[in-house]
Amino acid sequence: QVQLEDSGGGLVQPGGSLRLSCVASGDSLYSYAMGWFRQAPGKEREFVASINWSGSSTHYADSVKGRFTISRDNEKNMYLQMNSLRLEDTAVYYCTADRQPTLPTHQQSWGSWGQGTQVTVSS
Repeated sequence: QVQLEDSGGGLVQPGGSLRLSCVASGDSLYSYAMGWFRQAPGKEREFVASINWSGSSTHYADSVKGRFTISRDNEKNMYLQMNSLRLEDTAVYYCTADRQPTLPTHQQSWGSWGQGTQVTVSS
C-alpha cells in the first residue's frame, strides 16, 4: 500500500512559477513510476507528466512541454517545476504512482493518488 501526499499549490500570476511536491510513504516504491494529473472545474482529469522509477525517462503532455519539468530525487520524492504558468494551467493537481515499466497517460492505469493541491493562475 502506497500513500501519496502532494503539496505546493497556490495563487500565482500569469508567467510565474510554482513547484509541486509529492512524498510517498508505506511500501517500497521500487519499480514504481510516478506522475502528475490535473483537473480543472467542469473538465475531466488529464495527464500532465510522468517519470519512471529510475528517473531516466519522462513524458509530458503537449500543453506543458517546455514549461514544466518533472523530477524525483529518490524513490519516494517527486517534484513538478512549473514555469511560465498560464491561466489555463489553473486546476487541482494530483500526484500518482503505480508499479509499472511504462508511462501511461490514462488515469485508469494509475493505482495510488494524492489528495490534490490547488493551483490558481490569475492576474
